[in-house]
Amino acid sequence: MRKVYEEDLENLHVHFSEMGMMVNEAVYKSVKAFTNHDKELAQQVIDNDIMINARETELEKKCFELIALQQPVTSDLRKIVTVMKASADLERMGDHAVSVAKAAIRVKGTKRVPKIEADIAELSEKVKVMVEGVLEAYIKEDANKAKNLSTAINDIDQDFYGIYQQCIDEMKADPELILGATDYMLAARYLKRIGDYVTNICEWIVYLKTGKVVELNTSKR
Repeated sequence: MRKVYEEDLENLHVHFSEMGMMVNEAVYKSVKAFTNHDKELAQQVIDNDIMINARETELEKKCFELIALQQPVTSDLRKIVTVMKASADLERMGDHAVSVAKAAIRVKGTKRVPKIEADIAELSEKVKVMVEGVLEAYIKEDANKAKNLSTAINDIDQDFYGIYQQCIDEMKADPELILGATDYMLAARYLKRIGDYVTNICEWIVYLKTGKVVELNTSKR
């Protein structure tokens, strides 16, 4: 029975990591679709979201089963709680990737501002690095890396507000950009929120390793 239990814990770990990679891919594709005005790629992100949702439901169900049937304690319980909480954050990150993809469909054919699109692409790369970093920190149970990674949200916040102000300025200068610039602002906000959820996962990694519930970068929230 112990061997089966340990295998279940390992499968939980593997499936969470796989879900993280699915979300990372969704974020990457959604921004690529947005900046390239690629409606087909955007639709692919939207269609594939059902798999991310299903994985989150599967993980949640398995976590409840392990808690109910095995009554884990200490480090094992922390592993299960971390997966359950962090997978919910991953699912929300996937939802925001879908929102970027939907914005990509709306923005197709509207007047473009290449400078803002380039800044959104740069912002997305920073978010992508955060997502990849938090998955690595989770796999290695590296609380220090998670703490350091969480500070990257400061740059993402700064970039978001820079894009937001550019959009306001462009809309004031050219009313024809109002619709397109609104979607630029939304896409940037969705990316910022993905970064916020990465910070949440960083907090759960610290909990996994130390047993302490912490709040990282509270001054930026």
